Amino acid sequence: MQSQRQNNVSGRSDGAGQGPRAAATGEGIRLNKRMAELGLASRREADALIAAGRVQVDGVVVSDLGVRVSPQSRVTLDAAGRAKQAARLTVLLHKPPGLVSSQAEDGHTEAATLLQPAHLDPKHPWTPWGDRSGWPMGWTQGLAPAGRLDIDSSGLLVMTSDGLVARALIGPERRVEKEYIVRLDPEPNDDQLRRLRHGLHLDGLALLPAQVDRIGPGRLRFVLREGRKRQIRRMAEAVGLRVLSLMRVRIGRVVLGDLERGCFRFLRPDEGF
Repeated sequence: MQSQRQNNVSGRSDGAGQGPRAAATGEGIRLNKRMAELGLASRREADALIAAGRVQVDGVVVSDLGVRVSPQSRVTLDAAGRAKQAARLTVLLHKPPGLVSSQAEDGHTEAATLLQPAHLDPKHPWTPWGDRSGWPMGWTQGLAPAGRLDIDSSGLLVMTSDGLVARALIGPERRVEKEYIVRLDPEPNDDQLRRLRHGLHLDGLALLPAQVDRIGPGRLRFVLREGRKRQIRRMAEAVGLRVLSLMRVRIGRVVLGDLERGCFRFLRPDEGF
């Protein structure tokens, strides 16, 4: 029966079946691309879901990786496919000062305690499961911070169960830019700025050149391509400055934007670092 339904993918001619008809003529959009546009999966994930028979086009199961569909076609995942996608999540959290990024220590609370539906930023309501009432039990299981943000700092913290995301951000070949807004005391002079940009060492190792720009009285923008422990605070100390506040506002192409402090949102399938 399933084979017969799959064969029908290229033979339907009713209005709802324009996607299958496009597949037969070689026109339309590749199904994996359309799934990425719809936010169902990345193209790689879509291929795996298609091959496993988890994807339906206008109610018909499709397992051909090369199929093309019409923009008007209805593309859906079955229950197993939805569960598989829900198991790989990336969350963007606006961490406030006073919370630790990972394991609770010295009586301090970890940032993961904020990962509750009530803390989903209402300006960013998209979830992998639809509305707020559809959240599965244990959805935070497997989420771990992809990079440090110390207890005194605030801003963008990425938590993910996706190994590809984690590797891109904290793997050995990582070079993803990270941008910070830092308030310092006293006002940095030109020589201190020059040294912050290039020439400092931490733990006996030279730091990569950094982009450091003035953006206001006592305020600097740092853009780094590495993530040593408490790096900016130690850089500031090395040139005679003290960090009063530090906020991470960007990681790669993903920005903190208008995400409220203490709230989170999900990384959408059309986003990437």
